[in-house]
Amino acid sequence: MDTHTPIRIFAVEDDPVYTKFLAYVFDLNPEIEVSFFADGKSCIDALHKLPDIITLDYSLPDMSGDEVLKAIRQTDPNIQVIIVSGQEDISTAVDLLKFGAYDYISKGEETKDRLLMSINNASKNITLLNEISALKQEISVKYDFSNSILGSSKAIKQVFNLLEKAIKTNITVSITGETGTGKELVAKALHYHSDRKKNKFVAVNIAAIPNELLESELFGHEKGAFTGAITRRIGKFEEATDGTIFLDEIGEMDINMQAKILRVLQEKEITRIGGNEVIKINPRIVAATHRNLAKEVENGNFREDLYYRLLGLPIPLPPLRDRGNDIILIALKMLDEFCKENKLNPIEISSDAKEKLILYHYPGNVRELKSIIELGAVMCTDSVITVDNIVFKSVRQEESITYENLTLKEYESRILDHYLNTHNGNVLKVAEVLDIGKSTIYRHLKDKKDDRKA
Repeated sequence: MDTHTPIRIFAVEDDPVYTKFLAYVFDLNPEIEVSFFADGKSCIDALHKLPDIITLDYSLPDMSGDEVLKAIRQTDPNIQVIIVSGQEDISTAVDLLKFGAYDYISKGEETKDRLLMSINNASKNITLLNEISALKQEISVKYDFSNSILGSSKAIKQVFNLLEKAIKTNITVSITGETGTGKELVAKALHYHSDRKKNKFVAVNIAAIPNELLESELFGHEKGAFTGAITRRIGKFEEATDGTIFLDEIGEMDINMQAKILRVLQEKEITRIGGNEVIKINPRIVAATHRNLAKEVENGNFREDLYYRLLGLPIPLPPLRDRGNDIILIALKMLDEFCKENKLNPIEISSDAKEKLILYHYPGNVRELKSIIELGAVMCTDSVITVDNIVFKSVRQEESITYENLTLKEYESRILDHYLNTHNGNVLKVAEVLDIGKSTIYRHLKDKKDDRKA
């Protein structure tokens, strides 16, 4: 236990003289905070106060020691129970230790030293149990994240690390990334691993709601507030109170609506359209966009004050093309789900097809990969998706090579990947088209392979 935290002890003893003796023993350790009980029932009734250790007289006026021990174990098995008995009965001691007692001490000349030593050891045991519990919780969170968000690449591990930080508080979270990178999936992972998980997760796609309807959608309205408002409607902010509201594509919001959202975030209250009642709200805010909001602020399209309100803890999501072997993990998961949904026999992906999948740039990210895999599953024969079954149908072919904010080496890598995809991995053909040596291409492929292993 933390040496700065008192050791909370319940001492159950019906003999007033021995109670004074125990008080003297406990006073020898300034870190002990003790409460005394003269019978078993009063001790059990007080277990909600969460003692660390209970010293329990085996012979009590209302209950036997094993009955009290059983009740303690059922309430909280982590409480360390030290039996203090006037009888030195070996068989009873063995039975009590088997049932979960931490120690058994006979009343006698050595009781003081044995009791203090047992309390000290029990305290160390509690510390160890707490550390194990915390470690299990940490591992559980990481494991659960990897269940809902597939991947083990360095890029996605950085997302996991940020999510772990985010769930510890109610800080506003802003998720950025290209369309199709899984922003809502990350928002849900955040909600369902937070202390708000028992309350609602409410998603609002700002881009999908016309500007004239957005205010009613977010804040709600009273009956008769406008033509067609035949009943009262609860808005998304009110619905998400004590839960999480996910404002997707926040960059598409009209500048006038931004001012109203800013006030809601500042005051933590809303008023339904057509109403006068001020309603307190307390949702966690998670916002997402594929736009660069800082540039939108510079261009006058997004309020600077709202930008800083929403920024909170930024979680940038990597594009699929930067996630290396995660592409294959996701593809296999998608393929398995597609086969089960369509009652198909299991389908594999050939090694050449996997290589082709990894080299592609995925302007549509995960959504595009899903389309590619499902088409490949339909087109393949002999239950194997081959390189010929991997068909790329990007609607942005003109953008397939050029990206913003890349180094010369990264541009070179993108160009090589593009031409390798175009020519189905034919190194000789790519060397001829680009007028470069084969060694340059092989070195590029080796570097990609090494990156996936890292």
